[in-house]
Amino acid sequence: MDYLRSFGSAAVSTLVQKSGLSLPFSLGAKVYSCETFWTLYDATKREDGSLVSVFEYDLTHPLNKSTIPLARNSLRKLRTIRHPDVLRYIDVVESDSAICIMTERVRPLPLALSQSSSNAPREREDWLIWGLHRISVALAFLNDSASSTHGNVRPNAIFITPSGEWKLGGFEVLSNPKDDLSVIYTMGGLMPDAMACAPPEVKKEGWSALKDVPVSAADGYALGLLLHAVFNPTHPPSPTAQPPHPPPQVSSRGAIPLSVFPSFKKLLNPNAKSRMSPKNLLDIGMAESGGEGHGFFVHNRLVKVCAGLDGFTLSSESDKASLLRTLKESASSFPPEFVSYRILPCLASALEFGGASAATIVPLVLQFGKNVAPDDYGSVVVAPLVKLFASADRGTRIALLDSLPEFVEKLDKKTVVDKIWPNLQTGFTDTVAIIREATVRAIVLLSPKLSDRILNNDLLRHLARLQSDPEASIRTNTCILIGRLGPSLGYNTKRKVLVPAFSMALRDSFVHARVAGVMAFMATAECFEIEDVASKVVPAILGATLDKEKLVRDQAFKAVELFVKRLEAHASTMPETASTEDGGDDLAVRLPGAYTQAGLVNSATGAAAALTGWAVSSLGKKLAPADMQTTISSTIEGSTLTPTINGSASPLPVTPVSPSANPVRSKGLQLGGNKAPTSTLADEVANEAGQGSSRLWNDDLIDINADEGDWSARSRVLHLL
Repeated sequence: MDYLRSFGSAAVSTLVQKSGLSLPFSLGAKVYSCETFWTLYDATKREDGSLVSVFEYDLTHPLNKSTIPLARNSLRKLRTIRHPDVLRYIDVVESDSAICIMTERVRPLPLALSQSSSNAPREREDWLIWGLHRISVALAFLNDSASSTHGNVRPNAIFITPSGEWKLGGFEVLSNPKDDLSVIYTMGGLMPDAMACAPPEVKKEGWSALKDVPVSAADGYALGLLLHAVFNPTHPPSPTAQPPHPPPQVSSRGAIPLSVFPSFKKLLNPNAKSRMSPKNLLDIGMAESGGEGHGFFVHNRLVKVCAGLDGFTLSSESDKASLLRTLKESASSFPPEFVSYRILPCLASALEFGGASAATIVPLVLQFGKNVAPDDYGSVVVAPLVKLFASADRGTRIALLDSLPEFVEKLDKKTVVDKIWPNLQTGFTDTVAIIREATVRAIVLLSPKLSDRILNNDLLRHLARLQSDPEASIRTNTCILIGRLGPSLGYNTKRKVLVPAFSMALRDSFVHARVAGVMAFMATAECFEIEDVASKVVPAILGATLDKEKLVRDQAFKAVELFVKRLEAHASTMPETASTEDGGDDLAVRLPGAYTQAGLVNSATGAAAALTGWAVSSLGKKLAPADMQTTISSTIEGSTLTPTINGSASPLPVTPVSPSANPVRSKGLQLGGNKAPTSTLADEVANEAGQGSSRLWNDDLIDINADEGDWSARSRVLHLL
């Protein structure tokens, strides 16, 4: 299985299939190697696609034959030791030629140090002290709780997670003095460059000398060398590391903080029994008081934040408030990776399990999200917030809806339809009015991402109920929302919903709801067919022109003006007549001046005069010149005519006109012409009134018999003329 050494190549999958081995991961690029001893790869876990790392120990390399027990010791210790600051073991693939250990995704400290060199000095110092704090905690656990010596504390044995946290690895020589399989005392020197981190007693007497000193002695000394290496990566190793191991001088401090330097000197004490242990360093660094050289851990920003986040759900309300205030004030100063993978997941967890007020945490999550890389925003910020929509807590729902404008653009349509809408729609029927109103306002932002089925069915059903909501503001906002949704609704939905919805708003007792109804008509003007504008929209708005509130009246007149202009624009494109009667082509020529475009009237008096002139003169002008010289026949060819009503033929018979006693002359019915007998018009009217069988619209027209006096008076006027 030598192919395991080249997992990053394209032929890996083929080789794996031929060997019959099923790997729990898919390897990616090579990241780092510790000489020939182990190689680190990026990888992806096959089971769930999560990011992992794989350490490959090559057991076939000639230089590694003697170190095979160290590789197996590393595997055994990683499997059994579990601690938050220790590299987390996941799985392993073993063979005669290689051991591949799968762990959480990490990168080695040397790479992280080179990448952090461009950071601001204060930010870099905070990160280094925080990292040393985590390593001190891990070493204190190994020395005190596990009674073991790590024996390999150096940059190559420390790894950085995506959140920027330091994890202790390199367990190749980790040993317990009471363990029969302890390898450090006999094989500690087989590690690559083993003497670089060895304490003075080992350099003098060998690795077996560690049996006679405290288990923490070697690790304390190596921790001091590590401290110097991370703060001064470009400097040579401290002179104290070489015989005769002189005490560190202030001139060799470099970038080591002054508060840490006293402890640094104690860690490098040549006397193993007087040397400071990692546990002692941790105690001094976490001391709230004690003078100079104390408290360098406890006052570190990242240390305080991590401590607060780890115990957030169990903290008192005052401690929670203090931590959240610290986070808010320092949001822009935290490393981006620390924000993405440490702070934000903890805040989202606190929201999910009710650890704090959503009104405080949700805005904070979005504030931190501004520093998250675009590729990570969906998984780090959006995914936890979307999950919170399933929460039944009203405070959480309000906080999410109020903050929706800040992350709605990051939501895709599938997420809104499948994960947000099913939970969001419960807000329409909530018993608390604030929730209902916030839900209505949220739809304005989410509507472009809703499906057609939701827009034209489910959503409108909820909005129809909300138009009768007891809260006036909800009714008003519902009308406004329908107005904004109008252009995106389906054609049939627009025709069925918009006019009834806005008309209902015009009848609302709340003045602003009525104003919203008028404005909604105007906002959706292009959504209405021109016939609906004339028959439905304008009639609906006209009633509002006499509203008791001037605000409504003014807006209604503007709306009427808008729609009338649209009607006029359309009417100007229509033909002057659709008449199909004989001689209809010259109708415009034959109409009196009062009923041409130039003769339109602007007053009631003018309209009455024009009406009289039209009624009297049009009858005479309708006769052809040849017919003017003939007498009226007692019968009409074809006793039945078929008039048209609204353009369609009517089956009702038309009453024949009675013959006149005197022949009609060419100017007999024109004002100022030869006077016709006064009885002619009256007789015709009476004749028509007596024909009860031809009352075409009997309920719509006036009763002529009841107005006989009026019509007689009119006949006398004509007689005088």
